[in-house]
Amino acid sequence: MKYTLGFPIKAQAKQICAIWEAGWHEAHANIVPASLRELRTASSFFDRTIANLASTRIASDGAEVLGFCMVKENELYQMYVSRRARGAGIAQALIEDAEERIRLAGHNAAWLACAIGNDRAGRFYEKSGWTNTGPRIVEFNTSEGTFPLEVSRFEKILENNNV
Repeated sequence: MKYTLGFPIKAQAKQICAIWEAGWHEAHANIVPASLRELRTASSFFDRTIANLASTRIASDGAEVLGFCMVKENELYQMYVSRRARGAGIAQALIEDAEERIRLAGHNAAWLACAIGNDRAGRFYEKSGWTNTGPRIVEFNTSEGTFPLEVSRFEKILENNNV
């Protein structure tokens, strides 16, 4: 599958949102509290997509968004690949791109939150050189305020190529 990485335009927000919503529910429906699932509506994903568009990179085949990754400071905030594009190396390209963006922003380490029980994602992060540093409580933003959730925190030391 051929794809390129780039910055999205606003017209691609619906495609990003659709990947995020489908992927989030697929990965989290059976492992997070029902009260959080109820807050993760289509409009909540769209609002967060628009709010984070400037920090988003996408993988695209030219016509369709195949996956995306968002960063916030030194956090790999969100990363999802569409079901049809899985296995094509897109997740690896996106995580490497996120690591590079975080490093170029001056950070020597990156972190991400992974829902406890999302074993497929955890294995991918470990395969990509990230270390599970154990459980932490993270406050997730929702339309009704913050929602505390115990997650696995993964971290990675980023090499400085300028040395």
